[in-house]
Amino acid sequence: MKKFSLTAIARAQVQAAAAQSSGRAASTVFGGHEQTLRQTVIGLASGTELKEHINPGEATVMVLTGRIRLSSDGDSWEARTGDLLVMPPGYSQITALEESSLLLSVAKTDR
Repeated sequence: MKKFSLTAIARAQVQAAAAQSSGRAASTVFGGHEQTLRQTVIGLASGTELKEHINPGEATVMVLTGRIRLSSDGDSWEARTGDLLVMPPGYSQITALEESSLLLSVAKTDR
């Protein structure tokens, strides 16, 4: 059994993101490339974009702090602290509308 404080990890990732020229930082808290499920806490500075990328399976984004916009195929959805978004299939992009932290959960379906 492992236990994590997502609040503490998110705070650390937001601080790390602020110090990076890319405006982002991430830490995988569960799983990895060799497993089906991967959960990653991502910190984003305000205005930072996670450029368009393909959804490798079933995925959700939970906003731990802040406010984001998820865009895909001409549609967009805004989410704030406590909201959970189900990632659409295909390509999507995330933009931090303010300093934000996310929990990205991905279950790869291409195994």
